[in-house]
Amino acid sequence: MTDDGPDDQPGPSRQRDVYMQGLADVTPDLPVRYEGLEAAALEALDDDAAGYVAGGAGGEETMTANREAFREWRIVPRMLRDVAERDRSVELLGRELSAPFLLAPIGVLSIVHADAETAVAEAAADLDLPMVLSTASSVRLEDVAATLDDAGGRGWFQLYWSSDRAITESMVERAEEADFEALVVTVDTPLLSWRERDIADAYLPFLDGEGIANYLSDPAFLDRLDADPAENELAAVREFVDIFGDPSLTWDDLAWLTDLTDLPVVVKGVLHPDDARAAMDSGADGVVVSNHGGRQVDRAIPALEALPDVVDRVGEDGAVLFDSGIRRGADALVALALGADAVLLGRPYVYGLALDGADGVRAVCENVLADFDLTLGLAGQRSAAGLDRSVLRKREG
Repeated sequence: MTDDGPDDQPGPSRQRDVYMQGLADVTPDLPVRYEGLEAAALEALDDDAAGYVAGGAGGEETMTANREAFREWRIVPRMLRDVAERDRSVELLGRELSAPFLLAPIGVLSIVHADAETAVAEAAADLDLPMVLSTASSVRLEDVAATLDDAGGRGWFQLYWSSDRAITESMVERAEEADFEALVVTVDTPLLSWRERDIADAYLPFLDGEGIANYLSDPAFLDRLDADPAENELAAVREFVDIFGDPSLTWDDLAWLTDLTDLPVVVKGVLHPDDARAAMDSGADGVVVSNHGGRQVDRAIPALEALPDVVDRVGEDGAVLFDSGIRRGADALVALALGADAVLLGRPYVYGLALDGADGVRAVCENVLADFDLTLGLAGQRSAAGLDRSVLRKREG
């Protein structure tokens, strides 16, 4: 258990701070309800950026299904179980996390806020939440790692697998040298999906030079160019588009990658239990059950629906993380009870970033952590790591 007293735990602490400020007629700067947060952020962003961040594949049915899947599960609270002190910590890849949350890899954050990934790193470090940095970052991975290190934070690096193997090798080597703790390999994006909002706006931020800082600073990528990117940015952007993904990859290639690095490798974008098993057999240390937040395959299975079967198939052989649809503390509790070791928070923190930079990210994450802490206790549970399916009931009818 934690050594914190009940008043020092995030739920009561956050409530107390907000209510005390209310005595002076001060209310939270950011909308607390997710729906209000999303609406305010999308209003603040320009139309292209709003469509890119909020949109999904096709008719966006997968995005809707992700949320509907949570409504199929009900929490069964238990009473009089001494929940005065709650332990939110979990063990993941051999290291302890103070709470079962990471910040999901989301690229091109410069279209959301000028401070981009640097602001996210600052907030994540303040709250002791690992940040998973996207390959498609607007800030070089070395600079984000330095920000995390200066603030005592922790980082994982998410890899988009280039069709140029030399670039993939270089990115992995750079992540190792920058002291990222793990490699998250996204496998559900060998091609970009048909995203109707972006197509209607004829908008792809990479073509404006956004989100490609890691490529423009990568020696293997630069070797492909005939001129300095500063002299011919358009040529560099076109080269990036040509080599971004690789639809020819197989599980044999994953085995090559896991042999390439000493970092733990987590495979992100897994929905089928056989794929989870294949990832483990290829040397992965874990998987992220995810449908990319509904951004890749329209009508794909909701990520939460896929979670229990993947957990059962992986067993004790590796870690299982979850993303796609986490909006509140109760969502996280459901995913953990279904077997996830931790969850990744995505769009909510991006909307906080849009509204108030690092302070916005911090406020959103503090709210989610407080909500989770209170929901854990009110469900009669003392430990995040101790959650299991007995906490839940499937909705009937």
